[in-house]
Amino acid sequence: MMGFDGLYVVVMLIGLLLSLGAQAWVKGAVGRWSRVAVRSGLSGHGVAQLILRGQGIYGVRIEPVRGWLSDHYDPWDRTLRLSEANYYGRSVAALGIAAHEVGHAIQDAEGYGPMRLRQRLVPAANLGTSLGIGLVFLGMITGALGLTKLGVVLFAGFVFFTLVTLPVEIDASRRARRALRGLGVLGQQELAGVSTVLRAAAATYVAAAATAVLQLAYYLLHALAWSGDDG
Repeated sequence: MMGFDGLYVVVMLIGLLLSLGAQAWVKGAVGRWSRVAVRSGLSGHGVAQLILRGQGIYGVRIEPVRGWLSDHYDPWDRTLRLSEANYYGRSVAALGIAAHEVGHAIQDAEGYGPMRLRQRLVPAANLGTSLGIGLVFLGMITGALGLTKLGVVLFAGFVFFTLVTLPVEIDASRRARRALRGLGVLGQQELAGVSTVLRAAAATYVAAAATAVLQLAYYLLHALAWSGDDG
């Protein structure tokens, strides 16, 4: 039977600090630039439409949704969902976040490889979080090494998903900045604000990936140590 140890506490504490730090960064950046209105008067919805038309992409719906930073692009039904603050908002943050989500729509239209891979990994990621972690700890509690190993394999699928997500998000932000510069609807200071917001948002994905890798390393170390003891 395997129990918790100081290493597990350290791993989870590091993950918590990374997550809280990233959340504080994005909250501060979005909060600051949400108070800066764009001179063009465009809304997040308006700039999303302009970018899509400029890229020759049609048939993508744009809908407002409730929730703070609930913005996302759904490739399954080709729908761009922007939080109400960013759909109706006319701030630097609203336009930057809307443009980022349009970046995902552009990836989808172009068949961007990492995005396609991430879509295929969704079932594995769901299993890794909903079942993998449970099996790891069930194996530890009951002393069933096989369950722990299976849980580690499933959780590894989730970790791979978080790693694949990084280039997808970074590329979407790159596309957003390029599209906004091409439209000429933002000044240099406004574009700098967009970059600040998008870098802060990217940090949340980096923190999630780093935390997942640390957890996987912890589970692997225990599984290997346990195998050695049994041998």
